[in-house]
Amino acid sequence: MTAVAQDLVLGSTLPRIFTPPLIEGPPGPCGCGCALTPETSYGFKVEAFARDVLERPLDPWQRFAAIHAGELLSDGRPRFRILLILVARQQGKTELLVILVLFWMFIEERRLVLGTSTNLTYAVESWEKAVELAEGCDALAEDIPANGVRRTNGENQLKTIYKTRYRVAASNAKGGRSLTIDRLILDELREHHNWTAWNAAVPATNAIPDAQIWAISNMGDHRAVVLNSLREAAVAFIESGTGDPRLGLLEWSAPEGSRPTDVRALAMANPNLNRRTDQDSLLGSAVRAKKAGGEELTGFLTEIMCIKVPMLDPAISAEKWTAKAPTGCLDPDDLGDVRGRIALCFDVSIDGRHATLAAAAVLDDGRARVEIVAAWDDMKKMRQELRAEVRRVGPRRIGWFPSGPAAAYAAELDDNDQDDWPPEGVEVEGIRTDVPAVCMGFAELVEAGDIAHSDDPLLNAQVASTEKGRRGDGWVFVRRGAGHCDATYAAAGAVHLARTLPEEKPTGWFGVV
Repeated sequence: MTAVAQDLVLGSTLPRIFTPPLIEGPPGPCGCGCALTPETSYGFKVEAFARDVLERPLDPWQRFAAIHAGELLSDGRPRFRILLILVARQQGKTELLVILVLFWMFIEERRLVLGTSTNLTYAVESWEKAVELAEGCDALAEDIPANGVRRTNGENQLKTIYKTRYRVAASNAKGGRSLTIDRLILDELREHHNWTAWNAAVPATNAIPDAQIWAISNMGDHRAVVLNSLREAAVAFIESGTGDPRLGLLEWSAPEGSRPTDVRALAMANPNLNRRTDQDSLLGSAVRAKKAGGEELTGFLTEIMCIKVPMLDPAISAEKWTAKAPTGCLDPDDLGDVRGRIALCFDVSIDGRHATLAAAAVLDDGRARVEIVAAWDDMKKMRQELRAEVRRVGPRRIGWFPSGPAAAYAAELDDNDQDDWPPEGVEVEGIRTDVPAVCMGFAELVEAGDIAHSDDPLLNAQVASTEKGRRGDGWVFVRRGAGHCDATYAAAGAVHLARTLPEEKPTGWFGVV
């Protein structure tokens, strides 16, 4: 059956994962079986405002989000001070946020609403849409004073006669500082790779007892530290009932492990599927992403299926690395039978806190076996032990990357002034060749099943989290902004050195890993 021939499936109105209401009782008018009513959620007023004033009725999932996010405590404050909404791209989240902004300004009369995005241009686009809606609605336009819309000096502001304001800012160290914010929108939270923007904007709500923060995004990868932290805490509360009861989560997502072409999984992440989102278009993209793999597939999983992936642009195929030989690379053994072919490579993490010494040799069948010889998180100890490890192994060649952080330790390897270094028969070589070729070559060998490894935990962990960093027409392993990848670099360097060795040393060559 082709993708386009599958039955049409409507997107799911209910999120796959969400924080349940505190309100208990018989089912209310929400329609999902919960007990929320117009007295216990301001979301019903948002629904009426969108339908009757703006004449833009909420989509079913937007209605659910507004009602559940609008749950009220007994004292009238929002139940959720912080709300995280995860939903796939192009499902109408900007429309929902714009309607909420106008509701907060014109109906609830919140003094300051601040909208932020990592790209200020995107925040301004949402602001412009809000202005257009307000000016196009007679009931709202009459409440905008003559100077109510300001677009000067790079400052966008919408004001009302009720002295309420809507401003926008970039998500950075300055966004929100020196302000007192009633309602805060953090759009594209997945792009918050550190807590700088959060720490600038969120504390600006602390002086408002009934402030509310809406953080909305599709899923991110390991770099989305703020999103991942909030989601982890919210899921823990849902599962255990312990934690922060005022942190809420509404997550429209496909289950991990779902196939990109699974329409029902797509419906879980795309609540407007076959409402405003065309099923055939998504399935066409799914087929291409599945075939292409790599960055295209991981992008589809995070943005269209809202599935968390370890990274957006993996350098090495996890499937091939973990699969058993002959189709994959997992092949437990050692280098004992190829002692005359061993090359070593030493590398250091970008923060200088971890170092790895890897060994590799070309096997009789043409594959390259790679193993971790030693690893250190104590650099003083590394200096004391590195040369002893090299002597123990007795390689034909040892190298490092002079253009990388290992350059700081070049003297440990390249000091030829001492009589006992390097050991007899050991060639010392800085890998000054094209580094992208070394990294890309290692990845290609993995893809072809031409690497063998013995399931070393350190190497497994680093290979799984190593990303591509584009460099011209090629790429290298990313050092900055990612986890340690010194073991990946050391493995790739050792394989490169082993594959470029001349003919094997005579029988009797010493050393074994």
